[in-house]
Amino acid sequence: MITEEEKIGVILFDGVCNFCNSSVNFIIQHDKKKHYKFSALQSDAGRLLSEKYGIDQSKIDSIILIENGDVFVKSSAILRITKSLNYLYPLLFGFIIIPKFIRDGVYDFIARNRYKWFGKKEACMIPSPEIKSRFIS
Repeated sequence: MITEEEKIGVILFDGVCNFCNSSVNFIIQHDKKKHYKFSALQSDAGRLLSEKYGIDQSKIDSIILIENGDVFVKSSAILRITKSLNYLYPLLFGFIIIPKFIRDGVYDFIARNRYKWFGKKEACMIPSPEIKSRFIS
């Protein structure tokens, strides 16, 4: 059974990664229709959703989008997310025409270096009261 959040869109992210947290804050800021819900991969909800959708967290070092029962990872997740943002961000979805191995190669390079470049938290972020309703716990 797919929950309402999973139909609309749930974004799973690395809750201790500074770059990932900044990305989530960016999405929240530009998702004016409040389309997406969020959960850290390390949270109970993140682990349950990973298990439900057969996502091996030891092999996926990525942002994950669950939408209408489908799972999107890496660059495909990012590009699909941009379709629901405001301003001109939906135009970025056009990059989907670039072959996946190239898009994901760039994504993997950034993912491998994200802790070195942006740092890492000791614990998952705690959402502010204003955005707490956007998170699944």
